[in-house]
Amino acid sequence: MPKMNEKELQEFLENEFVQCPILVEKVEPMGATIRQPITDAYLRPGGTVSGPALMLAADAALYIAILAEIGPVALAVTTNFNINFLRKPAPNDIIAEAKIHKLGGRLAVGEITLFSEGNPDPVAHATATYSIPPAQ
Repeated sequence: MPKMNEKELQEFLENEFVQCPILVEKVEPMGATIRQPITDAYLRPGGTVSGPALMLAADAALYIAILAEIGPVALAVTTNFNINFLRKPAPNDIIAEAKIHKLGGRLAVGEITLFSEGNPDPVAHATATYSIPPAQ
């Protein structure tokens, strides 16, 4: 059972990461779905969503999934991140679905699939590892 729900995670993000306009859509055991609202600031020439915007959504989705499991640990940090861009994303919100594959005491490993809102075909796939600080 997750330790934090959607509302608690959204409040945590709004308090700790005010620069990050991520919306928490769903939390489930060992997973989360978030929305990255896309504005003109996230578009590159050609009207497609930029790679950094996709990376932000992927990283944030796994972070949210991990926090849902371990609670509000602000200093959990990304230690490895790999992404494959699969197709040109439409200039729509990005939906990122994260799944945790391993959650240990010090490391968490997961994967993230990203979609352009309204399209069932993924636009990117990422894997990442997070370092979890020792409990105080």
